[in-house]
Amino acid sequence: MTSKFLRVLLACAVTLTFSALAQTGSATTPAAPAASSPAATPAPNSGTKVGAINVEGAVFGSNEGQRELDTLQKKFEPKRNELKGQQDELDGLKKQLTNTQEKLNEDALATLKKQIETKQKLFDRSAQDAQEDFGAQYQEIFGRLLQKVAPVIVKYSQDNGYGLIIDTSKQWPQGPVLLAGESLDITKPVIDIYNAQSGVAAPPSSGAAKPPAPKPGTGTAKPAAPAAPKQ
Repeated sequence: MTSKFLRVLLACAVTLTFSALAQTGSATTPAAPAASSPAATPAPNSGTKVGAINVEGAVFGSNEGQRELDTLQKKFEPKRNELKGQQDELDGLKKQLTNTQEKLNEDALATLKKQIETKQKLFDRSAQDAQEDFGAQYQEIFGRLLQKVAPVIVKYSQDNGYGLIIDTSKQWPQGPVLLAGESLDITKPVIDIYNAQSGVAAPPSSGAAKPPAPKPGTGTAKPAAPAAPKQ
């Protein structure tokens, strides 16, 4: 029963991020741990308590998750700066059009409009590609780390008498949970156990934003992807 629960947890939780990639993500969801894994052959779960966990928050709230997320953010920083430069150029051209369109002759006005249209299309395409690339890599990290975190969730639920654990990673109505009190939440103890088990040190304090402490039913703040195009 627990093995089945673990497989369901893995299959469902991976779909929490980047809804545009949900079909791809579900097709590549990692399989449950092999029989040699400690979480694959535990005693049947006979607990009666109900708990809640922000699965995405547990993954990216861990020291390892924060480290991977910080690495991903830094990897995309050049692209983010490139897109900002393109957006600033577009804004300048649009402002120029607004301020001079009554003074330009027909040919000059058409040339400026065509220039804006061309650059806007290139920017939109570049921004979309960057967002999809960021999302795919975010999802890959999430799925890979979830394989390590999921057995901790299962073992914690067994050791503490939980018969049902609900996932609060998505806020209702996007997610199925309307309300879950903080007294039910097991996200922090799972993070603490996983941190101790992984041996990964806490990331150094810096000015970079860290994932906030997740609360039941509130969803998880995702990292900023490359800038979306302005309309």
